[in-house]
Amino acid sequence: FVQFFREHYKKGCENMIGKIYGISIQTIKAKEGVLSVIESKNAKLFDFKRIYYIYGVPVGTVRGHHAHKVLKQILVCVYGAIEIMYNDGKKKGYTVLDNPSKGLYVGPGIWHTMKWLKDHSVLLVLASDYYDESDYIRNYDEFIRLVKEGYWK
Repeated sequence: FVQFFREHYKKGCENMIGKIYGISIQTIKAKEGVLSVIESKNAKLFDFKRIYYIYGVPVGTVRGHHAHKVLKQILVCVYGAIEIMYNDGKKKGYTVLDNPSKGLYVGPGIWHTMKWLKDHSVLLVLASDYYDESDYIRNYDEFIRLVKEGYWK
């Protein structure tokens, strides 16, 4: 069960509603520890077809540098701190994921990068579809061209 909240981590995200926003992940706290749960059937965002995580990335490294044509994702930093920079072709913003009970929904048409801020940080990604290289836009100029052409309208 994912509860939406429209409180954006940083200003600049208001005009991107529907494409990128913060989510709160159901979290159960007990004396034995904390359990955070995301279930596809209750997420009300999309069914997850692929789940992966990125780790072992040196501090200061920036990954990503791409957008997706149709893929939807939820990003969760399950350990450490990772700065997510995003851009819809008109507005830019950023947030720091540093709490495993908070995530970031990233919809299609959002150029994004991820910068590792702490050692041993782990980024979990839940994706709406299987890997398809043709869905990636890896050239920023091409991304801007598609935005100007109204690809995601």
